[in-house]
Formats: sequence, C-alpha cells, structure tokens
Amino acid sequence: MLTLRLYMLQRITAMLMAPLVMGHLAVMIYAIQGGLDAAEILGRTQGSIVWFLFYGTFVVAVAIHGAIGLRTIIHEWGGVRGAGLEAVMWVTGVILLGLGARAVWSVTFAAGLGA
Repeated sequence: MLTLRLYMLQRITAMLMAPLVMGHLAVMIYAIQGGLDAAEILGRTQGSIVWFLFYGTFVVAVAIHGAIGLRTIIHEWGGVRGAGLEAVMWVTGVILLGLGARAVWSVTFAAGLGA
C-alpha cells in the first residue's frame, strides 16, 4: 500500500512540476533575451511573495518527487529494502528541501544578509 501511495504522490508532484518547469524556462528565456544580469534579476525577485510561493512550491514538489524516484531506483537496481531504503528516501528529501529552501530564501528575501 505504501508503494502505491508513493507512486501516486510522485505522479501528483510531476503534474505540479510540469507547469512550474515551463514557467521557470519562460522566465529564464525572458531574462536572457532581455540581457538582464544577476543584480537586475535579484532586484526583481527580492521581497516578492509571488516568486517565493512559485519557487517554494517548485522546491517542495522537486524534493518529494526526487526522493521517491531515488528510492525506486535504489530498490529496483540495488535490491535495497526495508528501513535502509526508507532512510535513503527521507534523507534525500530533507537535503533537497533544505538546499532548495535556502536558495529560494536567498533569491527572494535574504537581501543584505550575505546569502
């Protein structure tokens, strides 16, 4: 039953990530075409709750999706099962979430904090 729940959760996060990836790519293409530099991009994202929510949602979805995917690969290719497999999934998810959350915070709200 857990495997089915993880399968469904991974599919839900994939459906959530699809429009977020497209939005991210559109923003990156716009920034490159417009000749924006890092300072100009940060000037537009600092203090923006919209960008915080957009990329925060993206990070949560990626952390969940990636951790479940890695769990599946390790199980299928390595034959790992049980608590070790679950530990890998959770540690991976927490690391991805932590690194992504730090990046989102840095781009949206950490002005002047040296982040």
